Amino acid sequence: MTRIRVAVASLNQTPLDWSGNQQRIQQAIDAARGQGASVLCLPELCISGYGCEDAFGAAGVAATALEVLGQIVPATGGMVVAVGLPLLSDHGLLNAACVAVDGQIAGFTAKQVLAGEGLHYEPRWFRPWPAGVRGTVEVGGKSYPLGDLAFHCGGVWIGLEICEDAWAAQRPAAGPILRGVDLILNPSASHFAFGKLEVRKRLVVESSRAFAVSYVYANLMGNEAGRVIYDGGGLIASAGRLLAQGPRFSYEPVRVTTAVVDVAETRMMRARNRTMDPPAAERDRLAVSHEFVWPDLEPEVAVQRPDGWESSDWIKEEEFLRAVALGLFDYLRKSRSQGFVVSLSGGADSSAVACLAAMMVELAAAELGVERFAAALGNLDHLATAGAHRDRVAALLHCVYQATRNSSTATRQSAVGLAEALGAKMTCLDIDPIVGDYHKMIENAIGRPLDWTTDDLALQNIQARARAPSVWLFANLGRALLLSTSNRSEAAVGYATMDGDTCGGLSPIAGVDKAFLRRWLAWLETRGPSGLHPIPALATVNSLAPTAELRPAGAHQTDEDDLMPYPVLDAIERAAIRDKLMPLDVFRLVRRQFPDYTAEQLHAWVDRFFRLWCRNQWKRERYAPSFHLDDENLDPKTWCRFPILSGGFERELAALAEYVAKATAR
Repeated sequence: MTRIRVAVASLNQTPLDWSGNQQRIQQAIDAARGQGASVLCLPELCISGYGCEDAFGAAGVAATALEVLGQIVPATGGMVVAVGLPLLSDHGLLNAACVAVDGQIAGFTAKQVLAGEGLHYEPRWFRPWPAGVRGTVEVGGKSYPLGDLAFHCGGVWIGLEICEDAWAAQRPAAGPILRGVDLILNPSASHFAFGKLEVRKRLVVESSRAFAVSYVYANLMGNEAGRVIYDGGGLIASAGRLLAQGPRFSYEPVRVTTAVVDVAETRMMRARNRTMDPPAAERDRLAVSHEFVWPDLEPEVAVQRPDGWESSDWIKEEEFLRAVALGLFDYLRKSRSQGFVVSLSGGADSSAVACLAAMMVELAAAELGVERFAAALGNLDHLATAGAHRDRVAALLHCVYQATRNSSTATRQSAVGLAEALGAKMTCLDIDPIVGDYHKMIENAIGRPLDWTTDDLALQNIQARARAPSVWLFANLGRALLLSTSNRSEAAVGYATMDGDTCGGLSPIAGVDKAFLRRWLAWLETRGPSGLHPIPALATVNSLAPTAELRPAGAHQTDEDDLMPYPVLDAIERAAIRDKLMPLDVFRLVRRQFPDYTAEQLHAWVDRFFRLWCRNQWKRERYAPSFHLDDENLDPKTWCRFPILSGGFERELAALAEYVAKATAR
């Protein structure tokens, strides 16, 4: 035996969905066996779900995970399977992986480097396992080895790194326990972010080269728990070559990818490498041996390639569409909602949300087939009778345009035209009488008329808030999910009406900035995603200047006049929030980036950003849940914490003003 068929599984799991999670794990084992695999790596914490949050603190969660494990292990006959679960031991609660060999538990390894940055909080729930330590854990009345282990199965050495372990400087694969192993399995839960796949691929391929091993990397798939989207894309590499990459953003609950690796090749590679130490005594001391019979395999030269869209020149645009569409699909079915409602204004943000929802229907139905698509969403009555694609979109997407006297014909035509092109159900309402009634009621209460010169903000906000009850009512009537349409640029400066345009149960585009959204809509209008089609009806949307249309038409209100040019806003936000620069440093940076603007203008915009950022943290705390799409997220619950009450950078802004005054006086 020199060649082994290994498999990696991507699973769409749900926290605490014990029966569903077990069923998908069993399906992956059966699929891997059916493809002739002898080794299967499953994702991190896949028995319980990765996103259990503080439920990990309940003793019953770890206990139930062990019960489910006991039902899974007998199904691993003839295979070596690594499956992730929370494990309670004398050391504390562990993020662990069980290695089952031929229907029996061989032992457990535990994560040594816990993810504690950004949206990860593993140190809140788990204890890290110390390197080089072996212990035991009792399962079902039997004692099993636990710790920093290497598994010797039928003459093949197998080691494990669990997700973050592989990203750390002091990683297990570099230590004496895993030095000289033939296979490294990595059960992972690596969330999607723009461009992150290439980082993962470099990590896996370089690990296989540097350690002269075959490296098998599993990942979750889909919107597991609400905010975080996993893109799948399991990876198999050997001796510095990528052998296989699994599909990404799949609507299938289970995807298994296999490849044949050659143990003799990697052993010879280690033998030729004089700088690589031979297998250490420390590895042998912490070895777990288990009998196993490996089948004979012929060489395999075919490499499994990723989907064609991944070679697109518009990869960020493609990833955005496919990540958010999958996130919407899973959120819809896991929340047991009956469809989506979008307050479609005719502008860029709401149009993007409507397009994402409609294209989700197309992508999911194309991959699953119409019957399985309907079954995945619960065989909704109004969906089951939908014969054509447009009927399915109409069954799931209801767009609502709500006009006041300040709304223009252009935005109404834009909204109606897009809804028609998408196939969505469209309703147009005139809410001006409702706004007028509010005016009269408040004017009677305060004893004076409301006027734009003195009450500008209040008069704008009441229009936005008057739209909320109608769309909520439509959502309630249809048992649908109301989608909020705020973007990240607006969230940064609070350019939104709370309980108005922010109302909704999910905010799918709050993780991306306005400048990118406008580029994405232009791409979607003229090019569209690979294998699908563009949406020419977006031409009207893209021709309009972004505007809230809350002031009288004569005011010619635009978002950028109210705030600043969106490219400048986004540059300031990244420098101030992502890079943690103080106002003066931000000003110096944007002066170099935007030389066409005066120092006074840039100073005013930097000052405005910092003041609005501090003033509006309370709004960001109240936004509907949003999808995590990159590592520049402003969501205070998962990524970017900031005090609701603060000193507001007054000292730093005063220093900036003094600097600009001196600079412009020269």
